[in-house]
Amino acid sequence: MTDNTNDTDTMGAPQPDPALKKLDLLVGSWTMKGHLVGSDEENIIGKTTYRWLDGGFFLQQDAEIDFAGMLKITNRELIGFDPDTGAFASLVYSNLSPSPLRYQWDLQGDTLTISVSEGPLDATFEGKFSENGKSFSGGWRPNPGADETINVPYDIGGTRLE
Repeated sequence: MTDNTNDTDTMGAPQPDPALKKLDLLVGSWTMKGHLVGSDEENIIGKTTYRWLDGGFFLQQDAEIDFAGMLKITNRELIGFDPDTGAFASLVYSNLSPSPLRYQWDLQGDTLTISVSEGPLDATFEGKFSENGKSFSGGWRPNPGADETINVPYDIGGTRLE
């Protein structure tokens, strides 16, 4: 008797969850500009690039942001889908944290929500994509009770690079 439990001919390779297709809207490179709430000075400037890792199970985001001249933020984020919870989750590896940060993502139509609640970080982003998917605008806000000196409220928009 032969054990076929690892036979790729009978099992086939795993396939990405179809829910991941929602994230296709993000794929590509984006320039970003924003400002602190209460200011009109666009002093949050950055670029981010999204691409699928081989296999299509994870979306990788690489970002570089100059945050109001106070911080230079560089990060790599891996976003995946958990079919058990029906949610998108990510780990962010940043030059500002010695350990990965956990974020939750939700994309419903043209509305994107991203939240983090890790240690002192406790904020949510809500934004919308334009009808043609070539731009977005939104803002990060501290969650109720969060320290606003760490979770600074700001608005940001992005434009897809062609």
